[in-house]
Amino acid sequence: MLKQRSIVTGASRGIGAAIAIELDRRGYEVYGLSRSGRSSVGTGMVCDMSDEGAVRDAFGRITDEGPVTVLVNNAGFHASARSSSLSVADYTAVMALNATAVMVACREIYPSMKGGGGGMIVNIGSFFDKLGVPGNLAYCSSKAAVGAMTRCLAVEWAGVGIRLVNMAPGYIETDLSAAFLADPQARDWLAQRIPLGRPGTSKEVAKAVGIVIETGGALMTGETVYLDGGQAINQ
Repeated sequence: MLKQRSIVTGASRGIGAAIAIELDRRGYEVYGLSRSGRSSVGTGMVCDMSDEGAVRDAFGRITDEGPVTVLVNNAGFHASARSSSLSVADYTAVMALNATAVMVACREIYPSMKGGGGGMIVNIGSFFDKLGVPGNLAYCSSKAAVGAMTRCLAVEWAGVGIRLVNMAPGYIETDLSAAFLADPQARDWLAQRIPLGRPGTSKEVAKAVGIVIETGGALMTGETVYLDGGQAINQ
């Protein structure tokens, strides 16, 4: 029996690497895309997700070999700046990778999923999508856009069997957040703000993604699932 095929973007580190490992554990053939081309499992491919042509080429090479049933749009980055001095170039750079790249990836995988009878797209958003965070205009906007795209495409593509879910983590322990989370004041603040008392882990996010993909239920589509330990609702 042939393995179902999956694509994970931003698969070289952090949450993306953990998701790739989880999908491999669940029996999927994994194609891990990143700028470095490294992937923790499966087949690693070099792809700058902010480059439309590179995305089209990478997805084309993968889908030429067979249909893809799972796409995880994880690639992204966080940048903060005072809104009063935020440049268009900096704003555009955040939107290009965090939001526009998601649209392009979804568009490019559509023919394969439609032709294969359907599929599942998981977008990795952020609980910042519903928060007002000083210095994070671009990041919050980009993640809100991901949630909106998830809803729009879920409605538009339901008829061809494609479902979408937006997984929105809160603070997660990764190499990128290590310096911030190593600060005792930051840890104390998070312990007070997060009802469950701690940040999440990449493995916890990956397991949640795996559960949604395989057992999320045929009626789940267009939803945003928050993985923040209750922080965003703690007023």
